[in-house]
Amino acid sequence: MLRSYAQNNLNFTRMCFLVNCLKRFKSSQEWLTRQKADPYVEKAKFYNYRCRSAFKLIEINEKTKLLQPGQTVVDLGAAPGSWTQVAVAETNAAGADPARPRGAVLAVDKLQIFPIEGASIMSNIDLSTAEAADRVAAALGGRGVDVVLSDMAPSATGVRELDKDRIIGLCYMALRFAALVSKVNGSFLFKVWDGKEVPMLQMDLERFYERTKVLKPQASRSESSEKFILARGFKGIQRPLQNGRWG
Repeated sequence: MLRSYAQNNLNFTRMCFLVNCLKRFKSSQEWLTRQKADPYVEKAKFYNYRCRSAFKLIEINEKTKLLQPGQTVVDLGAAPGSWTQVAVAETNAAGADPARPRGAVLAVDKLQIFPIEGASIMSNIDLSTAEAADRVAAALGGRGVDVVLSDMAPSATGVRELDKDRIIGLCYMALRFAALVSKVNGSFLFKVWDGKEVPMLQMDLERFYERTKVLKPQASRSESSEKFILARGFKGIQRPLQNGRWG
């Protein structure tokens, strides 16, 4: 009987493995089909952006005038670097236009980011640790940040509620960082997945920012639940950091 039970359990495990493989294969095929039919993928290649997400930031910036020449910008979760490319162009961080103020862009990610002209790169940085946040702050050299960008998203588990909880956690991590480095009246743009947690997140943002707005750019796929929240008018922090640390 024990042998029969073990065999049945093994068969069930194999079946679950095969089902999951088929699901991943189907998901990969659907992704490839979308990529081939997606006009933004071709546009990204034509304009030399590292991925199609550049057009999400471009569209948001056209509507909001978020990025301006001379600004200091930090791009969190920057890999592979398309948002950083847009930020460099809009802030004149590479000095392409001598007639405009020259900005500064710092790109940060846990993953490797290949060099981008006009941007400072910090790869292999996990902002969930106080030490990493201190390193990023030190790299700014005491310069206040005008705009914090975050296109961060967790690796999908396939469990919808768990994935939403994980991206909300990333949003709060990015908010904490933004609150500690931003200039008064600075801005914060970040990605979120639609859900019941979003209104509460907006309420928390209002403690630090004068106004917030939810945006859904056309470059964001219609079937995707992703949205972007833009918070503007940073109020500043009311109390000093303890011992100069990020904790």
